[in-house]
Amino acid sequence: MILIADGGATRTSWCFINGQSVYHFETEGYHPFFVDAGYIARSLQKALPDTLARHCNDIKEVCFYSAGSGYSKEADAVLEQGIKAVFRNAGIRLETDLLAAARALLQNEAGFAAILGTGSNSGLYNGTHITHNIESGGFLLGDEGSGSYLGKMVIAGYIRGAMPAELKNIFENRYRLTPDELINEVYTSKTPNRYCAGFAAFAGDHIQDPYCRELAIINFDDFFKKIITRYPDYQRYSINAVGSVGFHLKAVFTEVAATHGVRVGHLFPSAIEGLARYHQEA
Repeated sequence: MILIADGGATRTSWCFINGQSVYHFETEGYHPFFVDAGYIARSLQKALPDTLARHCNDIKEVCFYSAGSGYSKEADAVLEQGIKAVFRNAGIRLETDLLAAARALLQNEAGFAAILGTGSNSGLYNGTHITHNIESGGFLLGDEGSGSYLGKMVIAGYIRGAMPAELKNIFENRYRLTPDELINEVYTSKTPNRYCAGFAAFAGDHIQDPYCRELAIINFDDFFKKIITRYPDYQRYSINAVGSVGFHLKAVFTEVAATHGVRVGHLFPSAIEGLARYHQEA
């Protein structure tokens, strides 16, 4: 029995493979920069469906693809210890969420893979490994193209008074937060990246409004200008991406990509279905 997880900052999608049987479920995200091992273990135990809870000690391998994997031994230890506390007999294999995206999108084919979810990332994949990655920088230093980047622009527009009056009224009725309260929430949140990303949905829900559409264009244009165009011969490749932001705003993303001479390939809301196929055929 093998368990596969695609762990983003907001949500972790799981796939339990037992022979030909495949079972999917979800938990919250476990980014090791923002949570500790004890938190992961408690959250995971609480969220496990009964079907899997009965088999915790039978799981032989957990392959966990994480947004925070590979940055440091300390971050990897948080993930490994948290997962091991629940699946005591399993070998824990940690991989990056970017490799998850590449395998889900491209399987064993070479190409360009990206993540456009709560955070963002990108890389060139040779069918086995990521061969070239330009660092996104994460929530504080970058994450262009992501939900957190777009959400920060939505928040900034509101607290600075740049949001048009009609949209401002809708925003206030929806969130019931003053500018001061909103700033306080951002700076006191244990997961500010996830908190800010939640406001990307506001732009998505009002994407026909010129103001929100312009924010979405800036979000993706910065992703291409600051990251994608820095890859050698980037226009040779179509860009494939997983993540809710790229998927739900695919029309704007495709439009912006075209202005940079880049074709768009696959856009998936999540990597888990493609990952399950990859591991079943491996």
